[in-house]
Amino acid sequence: MSTFRAWFVTGTDTGIGKTFATCVLIHAARAQGLTTLGMKPVASGTETIDGKTINEDAAQLLAAGSFDPGLERLNPYCLRAPVSPHLAAREENIHIEPARIYRAFDDLAQRCERLFVEGAGGFLSPLSEETDAPRIARELDLPLILVVGMRLGCISHALLTAEAILSRNLRLEGWIANCLYPDMPHLYENIEFLRRRFDAPLLGTLPCAPNRAPDALAHLISLPCQSTPYATRNQP
Repeated sequence: MSTFRAWFVTGTDTGIGKTFATCVLIHAARAQGLTTLGMKPVASGTETIDGKTINEDAAQLLAAGSFDPGLERLNPYCLRAPVSPHLAAREENIHIEPARIYRAFDDLAQRCERLFVEGAGGFLSPLSEETDAPRIARELDLPLILVVGMRLGCISHALLTAEAILSRNLRLEGWIANCLYPDMPHLYENIEFLRRRFDAPLLGTLPCAPNRAPDALAHLISLPCQSTPYATRNQP
């Protein structure tokens, strides 16, 4: 088995295709013969699929992965209300415990070769009053992949997100341009501008393809190659 590696996948906003891009990354790793899983530490908004209450993002990650690791590990916190996690958790009187997330990550780390941890909403979206994506990424020592939703305003959103990542001494190892509209004006000029401004490689451009399965687009993505192996830590 190859050395285990993992990344934290974040986005410029909510609703920009972060889960879809994460699934494409999973399939790109699987295409290299690597046992790969996705993880959604905290998700809000549930539905009933095959008689089970599940978050749609978590369901997509589960379907994309090499095997079923159990929802309690893939998605430790599944909150009912489709609102910001810190509000959904408050409604259910649930306290988000980072240690529970870290234990689930450590367990998955023992069972796969590649792991993509998807955040909730944009990079700075709160998970609780005390916890957010930067804290999770820092504690797990995960480099970041930024999904940029290509739409009007994306340049500012992307540069601000990258600045927030780097100002917290986190590593941005690559970014993905996810095209949201088939007729966005100056799409490729926007992508080229960001490519010049980012000190991280463009891993791929995903076309606006609402009916295409993520495995069909895996060949468009290059996996980051600079991440350092994760060393499992002792958790309480």
